[in-house]
This record gives sequence, structure tokens and C-alpha cells, in this order.
Amino acid sequence: MTNQLIEITEVYVRNELGEDATGHDWYHVDRVRRNALSIGKKEKAGDPFIIEMASLLHDIPDEKLNESAEKGRAKLDSFFQTIELAEGVKNHIIQIIESISYKGGRKMALESVEAKIVQDADRLDAIGAIGIARAFAYGGKKGQLIYDPHIKVREEMSMEEYRNGKSTSIHHFYEKLLKLKELLNTEAAKKMAESRQQMMLDFLEQFYQEWDGQES
Repeated sequence: MTNQLIEITEVYVRNELGEDATGHDWYHVDRVRRNALSIGKKEKAGDPFIIEMASLLHDIPDEKLNESAEKGRAKLDSFFQTIELAEGVKNHIIQIIESISYKGGRKMALESVEAKIVQDADRLDAIGAIGIARAFAYGGKKGQLIYDPHIKVREEMSMEEYRNGKSTSIHHFYEKLLKLKELLNTEAAKKMAESRQQMMLDFLEQFYQEWDGQES
């Protein structure tokens, strides 16, 4: 039964997010799912079914990908009405999805090990080589500049400022991406993040050299 529910959920998510151009497409979802299951195995923690379902559905209600947070949540609720799932399991999955987003750096207490694992897997996909590619895909879709040295890095942001304030794709590294490694919950994810973090630092160093015309 659980395998059938996973398959139904996969089809639904592929149809909803399959060709999203902001870096939240099916392949992102699948990477998060695979990394989350891998972290769970390494940590010997969490319910694999809850981890997999929450990973698959984590971007469905995201307000970035919907007209509003309310419409996103309604979309998730509508999907749950199409499958048979125990109320406690459904509520656990919803609680994970609602608590793992970055949202300007706000800190939300995570109530379960499954939430910590899914959040780590999602954050891992925002850093490293793929994280760099996703940052520029999202910035381009939003109409942001690649970089403007006259714009200041925003330290403290409200949700509104984080979503809609003036920034650039390079600034996004300092406002979010470079902070994620220190916010990871599990030792397995922290280990995976090390080379990804270095990749971003190396990229930025090369970027500024090219920007300033100071390549050796």
C-alpha cells in the first residue's frame, strides 16, 4: 500500500512541478527525496515513508510557486483528499512541510527527526554546483540582475523583504546559501555539505576575479 501511495504521489508531483523553471522542478524534488532517504539511513533515524512523502510534496504548497500561501495549502489539502492516509500520518507530513522552509532565515522549531532530515535534504540541494545553477535560474525567473556591487547585502529581513526586496543572484549567496551549512540538523548532512560549501566559495572568488578583470 505504501509503495502505491508513493507512486500516486510521484505522478501528481511530476504533473504539478515537472517543468518548473525556477529550480523547483521534478528533478529537484527527486534529489531531495533521495538525499533525505540517504540521510535517514545514515542517521538510522526517521520513518522512511513519512520522509519520502514529505520530500515529494514539500514544494506543492510553496507560496513562491502558487498565487498565495493559502492557495498552495489548499492544493496540498486537495491532493490528500484523493488518497487514503491515516489522519496522524497526514498531519505529520503537513507539519514537516510547513516547518522546513527558510523564509528569510526565520528559525522554526522542528518537531520531529523526519522534519530535520527533509529540511537538511532540501537545503543541501540549495548549495554546491546544483545550488549555484538553481540560484541563477530562480533569479532570472524573478527578473533579478546577476550582480550589482552598489546593492547592499540584507542582513535582517522580514518575509516580505526576503520575497520581494531588491537583491541580485550573487547577493542571494550571502543572504541565504552560504548560511545553510551551519543550519543543518544532522551529522550526515553536515558532512555532505562540506564540499558543496567550498564549491560556492570557489565560484564566488572566480566570479569576482572575472567581474573586476583581474584573472591571473
